[in-house]
Amino acid sequence: MKNTFYQSFWRTHFYAALFITPLLISLTLSGIGFLFYTNVENQLYDKYFFGESGKTEVQSIDEAVKLAEESYAGYKTNKIIELEEPYNTRLTMKNADGKEKYVFLDDHNQIIGGQDAGYTFANIMRNAHSSLFIGGTFVNYLVELAACWAIFLLFSGIYMTFKGKVLKKTKQTNKRQKSRKFHALIGTIITIPMLVIIFTGLPWSAFMGKYIYQASQDHPSFGTPLLQQQPPTSDVSEIPWATRQETPPTSDSGHAAHHGMANMGFVANPNQLSVEKLQHEIDAMNISKPYAIIYPTSEDGVYTVAKSSNTGVTGLDVSPYDETTMYFDQYSGKYIDKVGYEDYGILAKWFTWGIPLHEGHLFGWPNKLINLLVCLAFLVVIVWGFRTWLLRKKQGILSAPPKISQKVSIPFIIFMIILGILMPLFGLSLIAVVLVELIINLVSKNKLAKKEVN
Repeated sequence: MKNTFYQSFWRTHFYAALFITPLLISLTLSGIGFLFYTNVENQLYDKYFFGESGKTEVQSIDEAVKLAEESYAGYKTNKIIELEEPYNTRLTMKNADGKEKYVFLDDHNQIIGGQDAGYTFANIMRNAHSSLFIGGTFVNYLVELAACWAIFLLFSGIYMTFKGKVLKKTKQTNKRQKSRKFHALIGTIITIPMLVIIFTGLPWSAFMGKYIYQASQDHPSFGTPLLQQQPPTSDVSEIPWATRQETPPTSDSGHAAHHGMANMGFVANPNQLSVEKLQHEIDAMNISKPYAIIYPTSEDGVYTVAKSSNTGVTGLDVSPYDETTMYFDQYSGKYIDKVGYEDYGILAKWFTWGIPLHEGHLFGWPNKLINLLVCLAFLVVIVWGFRTWLLRKKQGILSAPPKISQKVSIPFIIFMIILGILMPLFGLSLIAVVLVELIINLVSKNKLAKKEVN
């Protein structure tokens, strides 16, 4: 039975590694690239981030927004990002097709230039890491599946290392044994940090991430506070009586807001408080930079001022303890309410700490260095695993671990079921693997039966 258990792990470990390695390498390399996106972007986009327009005339932030929308026809501003010195202010704009553009303003609120958001280094690395540049549900599921099977590889590798006494000193070792030992040693060292990196990335996943997010929404005391899910409304009585019944014109539905308002249009409301006056309110409350000002998405919507620990925007991230979302009436600029880190449930707090840890900026350069070393070590484990296989591989055949002659052990089945429950997409893939195995066995039996008849 023990031998069957080990063989089950070995054979499954081998085939899983064989099929998902290209994806794991792609995810790891793009993850390393994203680790250093702030360092790279500070160099690549120094003109936008730190430069000057050369104009000495000072204009208001609202005048700058109007000029930007005139300069980039079809785009509407949905967010203003105010960064600490020496960074410049950044406008986030969208058009009807959902395409984003970043426009930078200097100290005088004069336009320095604009970028297509999809082609910035950070977004290229993010797209490569999450959707392999292709996108779509199938690809997103494929990326998540690779992460799930990576977890199985780590667990099965640990089991085989200690069960097979791979790290035990032996007098005589050949190249394959040395390679296997090195593969097992590095794999054992990085198992825990690698599991942390994978699990902190799951909130973004297409399948499991959806259920994690839904659980956070359904149970506010455990996850996301209700106020953050359902922001307060502005006092519509602030609109002049003569125009109160008029429906203000709206921009296209593609002009989406942040925080789950993707299908709502931004309101071109002439009665809306100017951003300049809103900033006076923000300054009066001693709200320090960096923060993002998010425009209202309806006539009774609010201005949202957010400080986040996991924005993915160079220069905007703050400490998890400082993460907060504040709401201001869009007509009077009056402060309404806020949600801070202390209001989060345990699941939301996990997101708040886990995502920046995954991205490598939770505790500065040591976080980047640790993540980098773990990622590089993971690549070494992959390479040495294949090296070990090639050293035992016979020419012309796959040299896979021997097929199990007896029935698969009950402990192995229980272990796989537990992983399948914890990671539903992994569980579905296991069902597919079992079906494929059954089909292969049936075909093999039919061929054998025909040979016996002949």
